[in-house]
Amino acid sequence: MKTLLDLIPLIIFFIFYKKYDIFVASGALIVSSLFVLALVWIKYRKIETMMLVSTIIVVVLSSMTLIFHSDIFIKWKVTIIYFLFSAALLIGQWIFKKTLIQRLLGKELSLPDHIWSRMNLYWALFFLICGITNIYIAFWFPLSIWVNFKVFGLTAATFLFTLLTVVYIYRHLDQTDKKK
Repeated sequence: MKTLLDLIPLIIFFIFYKKYDIFVASGALIVSSLFVLALVWIKYRKIETMMLVSTIIVVVLSSMTLIFHSDIFIKWKVTIIYFLFSAALLIGQWIFKKTLIQRLLGKELSLPDHIWSRMNLYWALFFLICGITNIYIAFWFPLSIWVNFKVFGLTAATFLFTLLTVVYIYRHLDQTDKKK
């Protein structure tokens, strides 16, 4: 359910961009992101740190896009969020004995520590590559290409990487976990 809620601002951003422009879409992104944050709070009475940080970044950079009437700020949003995700995964792995991914999924899955570490590193690298790719596409291609990349390309890449992660996890699950 939360994953579907996360897609609402993205879909609204895309619709408003196609119907109006990047500035109206940025305003719609602010409103829809705050709406989803409120919905999550009402339904779960808890907001994950990364969701809160992402929403703050959305509000700040989208507001700057509107205030300065420049799409540069909204283009940086994706990279900043992905770099933060990457940094959180890497720093979490170095500071804590458990990786962030293990903290999130460790109650449901039993995997060797080296598998958790690899998976954490793979996701950190994935986010880093997505952030760098976003910079390239945002500043070397037309705005319409970047919007399509942001909405469809990054969503598809994340979905595909998630599927690859599931396959990777399944290969390393204990046999007792596979029977559940």
